[in-house]
Amino acid sequence: MAAQDSVEHKYVYDFAEGNKDLKDLLGGKGANLAEMTNLGLPVPPGFTITTEACKAYLATGREPDGLAAQIEAHLESLEREMGRKLGDPQDPLLVSVRSGAKFSMPGMMETVLNVGLNDRSVVGLSAQAGGNDRFAWDSYRRLIQMFGKTVCEVPGEEFEHALDDAKRAKGTENDLDLDADDLRGLVDAYKKIFVKHTGREFPQEPREQLDLAIRAVFESWNAERAVVYRRQERIPADLGTAVNVVAMVFGNLGADSGTGVAFTRDPASGAQGIYGDYLANAQGEDVVAGIRNTVPLQELEQLDKKSYDELLDYMARLEEHYKDLCDIEFTIERGKLWMLQTRVGKRTAAAAFVIAGQLVDEGLIDLDEALHRVNGAQLAQLMFPRFQLDHEFQPVAKGIGASPGAASGKVVFTSARAVELAAEGESVILVRRETNPDDLNGMIAAKGILTSRGGKTSHAAVVARGMGKTCVSGADELDVNVPAKRFTVAGQTVNEGDVVSIDGTTGKVYLGEVPVMPSEVVQYFEGSLEPEHVDNALVRAVHRIMTHADATRRLAVRTNADTGEDAARARRFGAEGIGLCRTEHMFLGDRRELVERLILARTDDERESALAALLPLQRADFVDIFRAMDGLPVTVRLIDPPLHEFLPPLEQLAVNVAVAQERGEDVAKEEALLAAVRRMHEENPMLGLRGVRLGLVIPGLFAMQVRAIAEAAVAVTRDGAVAKPEIMVPLVGAVQELETVRAEAEKIIAEVVGDSGVEVLIGTMIEVPRAALTAGQIAEAAQFFSFGTNDLTQMGWGFSRDDVEGAFFWRYLELGIFGISPFESIDREGVGRLVRIAAEEGRAARPGLKLGVCGEHGGDPDSVHFFHEVGLDYVSCSPFRVPVARLEAGRAAITTTGSDSR
Repeated sequence: MAAQDSVEHKYVYDFAEGNKDLKDLLGGKGANLAEMTNLGLPVPPGFTITTEACKAYLATGREPDGLAAQIEAHLESLEREMGRKLGDPQDPLLVSVRSGAKFSMPGMMETVLNVGLNDRSVVGLSAQAGGNDRFAWDSYRRLIQMFGKTVCEVPGEEFEHALDDAKRAKGTENDLDLDADDLRGLVDAYKKIFVKHTGREFPQEPREQLDLAIRAVFESWNAERAVVYRRQERIPADLGTAVNVVAMVFGNLGADSGTGVAFTRDPASGAQGIYGDYLANAQGEDVVAGIRNTVPLQELEQLDKKSYDELLDYMARLEEHYKDLCDIEFTIERGKLWMLQTRVGKRTAAAAFVIAGQLVDEGLIDLDEALHRVNGAQLAQLMFPRFQLDHEFQPVAKGIGASPGAASGKVVFTSARAVELAAEGESVILVRRETNPDDLNGMIAAKGILTSRGGKTSHAAVVARGMGKTCVSGADELDVNVPAKRFTVAGQTVNEGDVVSIDGTTGKVYLGEVPVMPSEVVQYFEGSLEPEHVDNALVRAVHRIMTHADATRRLAVRTNADTGEDAARARRFGAEGIGLCRTEHMFLGDRRELVERLILARTDDERESALAALLPLQRADFVDIFRAMDGLPVTVRLIDPPLHEFLPPLEQLAVNVAVAQERGEDVAKEEALLAAVRRMHEENPMLGLRGVRLGLVIPGLFAMQVRAIAEAAVAVTRDGAVAKPEIMVPLVGAVQELETVRAEAEKIIAEVVGDSGVEVLIGTMIEVPRAALTAGQIAEAAQFFSFGTNDLTQMGWGFSRDDVEGAFFWRYLELGIFGISPFESIDREGVGRLVRIAAEEGRAARPGLKLGVCGEHGGDPDSVHFFHEVGLDYVSCSPFRVPVARLEAGRAAITTTGSDSR
């Protein structure tokens, strides 16, 4: 039993004990360090404290039993392997303490380097480095700075100000110009800052430093920025983070040392080659922090060819092993290359498609896996417009295109201001020297991010790519003055509130707003670009993967369209029919007068006259749509909203009538209209006289629409096209409602269709919870169901969509009650269960019942997977989202067959 308990409560693993498949337990960083160790790559030795330990700590506020002893045992093993002891004054072992969750969260959680240094061991570290006092004191000041900010919440800017003061006193802007004496003085300054904010001296006991750093990493899982990032990226909140304790290797030992980040392919474009950044005489955090601009990785070949060649070999081995783009962190310590991390790299949407296609060509993955490597959100990004440039627009600066896209907006210099203006509906560009994790809220709010420092591996670049935000980094021509809220470039001053435009592909920065043009991917979908004849790797990759998705998917994809023009465009985008044609949109504009006549009608003749005037207009609308969808099904929803929506608002009309009466004007017509509006006024119209109820109360209204649909279908058929109309009755809650409407509709259809060969289906929209729960009964009278998940969500939750999203959804998201708005992605447990019940009971009553969805969820990637699982026949969405739904339907089919999804 004791042995079993020991296994169950194993909280610490040496790198050699793990592998890349243990990400749930060891986190992504720990699992990949273990994998590289097992591959024989030069990884500094260390151990990983599991996510289980973190979750136990967060649940109780204390370390779980046995953890301290296991850390001690693994630390002793590490000391034996390294031949050094933590904190030894003569020959100290130093370690880094790094977070590492299952999913990469760049910069969101904590890292502390050089743990184990104190006033005595700093002398030993200097001796260890051959008498390099500068290196030792530089390492010590870094420890105090990182430990103070991370573990003890000392304001980071206080350390930065002290560093700036030291450089100013030296007459330099480069931290490398500070000598050992300068850094020794900086350590003293840092210690005073530490005491000022913590009330205690900087801890000199190495094991205390280690334990406090580990706890800080655990606690950083619930830091505000980490919570915000998880919510943005839809990462579950209950995973916890692992902690990696790794023997330090030093890139700040001199010109023959350095640190860098490398990608096996370009994470921005997917192009093959050598991509990354290198910084000589620096530690790893310097690269992502952007304190000095890096040099391209290729320059390492001139600085240290041996390490460069080894790195290229390891990069090739890792990419072949992981069968994907790899993001690698490395350090060179006096000519010795060390691999500090690898992971499947974050990439832009364009790179995701291009790389997936390349890996298929190279035989590393098949087309199913390529389909898993991309997603609908990425495809949607690729459909965004790009800048339309002419001679009027000349760039004022050029940085690194870190995350593609075209973004224009007002310049802001702080995260808080970005959030504030975005909440007011403004488009903003967040401008910083370099972002840090505290800027996350502003990065989410901004349309784009522009920095004067950093490269493709900086914090701004990595986070922006993950979020699909446009980003230009390292535009060093910009002199950014955050306190003054301005930057200068090319002799011009740009103040907060001025508009700039940034191109995340080219890295160019423009003053003012630049017009945009359609993306090449949209041009491809619309048929103006043939993939076989265009020299565009992205378009070819999209075509290849979309072709496979279409061949793989079970779900059909229709569109929501109300005009022939929309229908034609959606068909070019790959729509296989119309799942929702809203007839109420046909009553707007010049036709409002006819609707008013219908509402004000006091006799049967007046009402029939108004309906007769509407009939040919409706028929012409349907003719256009049926022609555009020649041969494909068209689901027409009979009029759904309350008729009062077609009339002036009650308050406005009452004021107008009162004013006109006061002037002595003839207001007989307006008075009649006001009386009708008052008669039809409802406190909650969305739950009142609308949908099927309207059709049953106003004689002839649905009959006119059914006749217009049938006559249009016959006319199109006689012209040689094929019309496949499906009439959908909205807001049905009881089968008797549908039976009544269907009986009248079938008489009209039989009269109009005759021997034309036109077949008209009659079904209903499942949008009332009672309809979902009595679907077995309703299916006996319906030939199809289409789930109206917008209203089903409103009624299922008891929300008024128009009111609640702005009123309190932000708070629900902030508190974690919602991970995402239920109007954006289907609520599987509640509303989704209603869909599942209706689908199962409907088909039990009528085998072969056609099932679709026409709410906005039909174009949401996560929701498409749910509708596939439930067994629906099709999803319907807006024309622009049709390609996204096609792609996700293919991915859903492959996931169902059991392929391992990334």
